[in-house]
Amino acid sequence: METPESGGAGSAEQPLVFFDLETTGLGQKCEIVQLAAVSGGHSLNLYVIPRCRMERGASKVTGFRVRRQRLYLHRQLVLTNSLREVLVAFIAFLHMLRNPLLVGHNIRRFDCPLLVRALDELDLRAEFESSVSGYVDTLPLARETLKDCGLQSFRQENLVRELVGLNYKAHDALEDVRALQTLYSVLQPTPEVICRHKFTLDTMDNKPAVAAAKVPCKLPGQRLV
Repeated sequence: METPESGGAGSAEQPLVFFDLETTGLGQKCEIVQLAAVSGGHSLNLYVIPRCRMERGASKVTGFRVRRQRLYLHRQLVLTNSLREVLVAFIAFLHMLRNPLLVGHNIRRFDCPLLVRALDELDLRAEFESSVSGYVDTLPLARETLKDCGLQSFRQENLVRELVGLNYKAHDALEDVRALQTLYSVLQPTPEVICRHKFTLDTMDNKPAVAAAKVPCKLPGQRLV
């Protein structure tokens, strides 16, 4: 964990933590392989040896493989922790940042349900929920904010390329959250837009309410104003 003196992203009243998971696949029973989070200059990046097999497609995309109970990333051995150790470290990271808002791309449909299943299994959900103030999914947020920009894809990789002008190593959780933090600073969502896309673990299955937002279209190389 890197903890330089610089503060977390966001205002003093509402610190932001950007997080992402890499998993064994895309199904409901897939498991966490990598968990990463960033807030300003603070970062967390941990790996887990999953109990189920890596799907072939997931291995091809992420570069993760498990051999003889060891985890490899692009053929390089990586240090791992138990799932409990990873989640406890994540909770400690969130506590350090004093009740932040947890932000991620497509987390409402994928990352958060998977995270909840792991937290429930290890009886850590209550402790986790007490460490955050809520959750925001940047996928629907970006769709609302940029609805008049004519974008063909709202995948994070595409948004970062189109709006930030950056190509990065996608499907590595740490690189993904670093890129998302930069993307979020370009999107500059208003408090009203953030509020519309905020949810809790108890309400994440509800359909998010979306209202039309009058936001100027962002062109490559420009900042939203």
